[in-house]
Amino acid sequence: MSEFSDNLHEVFERFGRITVRRMFGGHGVFHEGRMFALVANERLYLKTDAQNRAAFEQLGLPAFAYARQGELARMNYHEVPAEVFEDREEAARWARLAWDAALRAAAAAAPRRPAAKRATRR
Repeated sequence: MSEFSDNLHEVFERFGRITVRRMFGGHGVFHEGRMFALVANERLYLKTDAQNRAAFEQLGLPAFAYARQGELARMNYHEVPAEVFEDREEAARWARLAWDAALRAAAAAAPRRPAAKRATRR
């Protein structure tokens, strides 16, 4: 791991326990088994979706992007504001925004069980 990634445990101490795993040339940041953040090129990005993206965009925080087959691919992760590294309460607040987005994504991806058929009476 990098020193940057190792320090994330302290950054998010007021949010809760996290684990950091190496993946795709960077690191995934997990809470309760779900990825809510990623580290790439010594920058931290938090999970975004339609409900929380505006908070990131208002501050001009860029989305994580990478080159894929010669094209720029953007992911639903945005860089964190600098305050996250200076204020543990702010870090927890932003982490909760990302965590909620991760939970919404998981709920949307969960397979739906077919509705039970009702017995018809004759």
